[in-house]
Amino acid sequence: MNIQRRSYDHPDAVKLNDEVQLEYIERYQDGGDQTHLDPTMFEPPNGLYLLAYDERERPVATGGWRAMERNEEGYSDGDAELKRMFVIREGRGQGLARRILGLLEEDARAAGRTRMVLETGDKQPEAIALYTSSGYTVCEKFGHYRTYENSICMAKPLQES
Repeated sequence: MNIQRRSYDHPDAVKLNDEVQLEYIERYQDGGDQTHLDPTMFEPPNGLYLLAYDERERPVATGGWRAMERNEEGYSDGDAELKRMFVIREGRGQGLARRILGLLEEDARAAGRTRMVLETGDKQPEAIALYTSSGYTVCEKFGHYRTYENSICMAKPLQES
């Protein structure tokens, strides 16, 4: 597996984003994730976007983080927010999401971020299991979906206290 830094608007990233949106629509019977994301949000040193490619150079997994600071949506200063963690169905069960998550955490820590945060939904048990087994715990809700009942927000400290 080959994991590469890419821009959020790279054609392969757009392709996988379209796929994850279809999965959200299927699971939640709604219009997909409506969180506004701009490609510049993932540019170092304030973020990172990764794509994993299989042996045939097909994009199979994605994930990114963006820097967030305290605001009216409930973020805290020093937050790094995970976005668009996704593995295509054929690529699941190989540890790709865990590898990408580890690289994103490492990069956010190196950028001085103090806490990794994420929002997922109650119809994504695989994601919840990954994050729980990686040291994330449920936290106060934040972000675009903070008022939604099926939203689950989780956090993990990135710096030693």
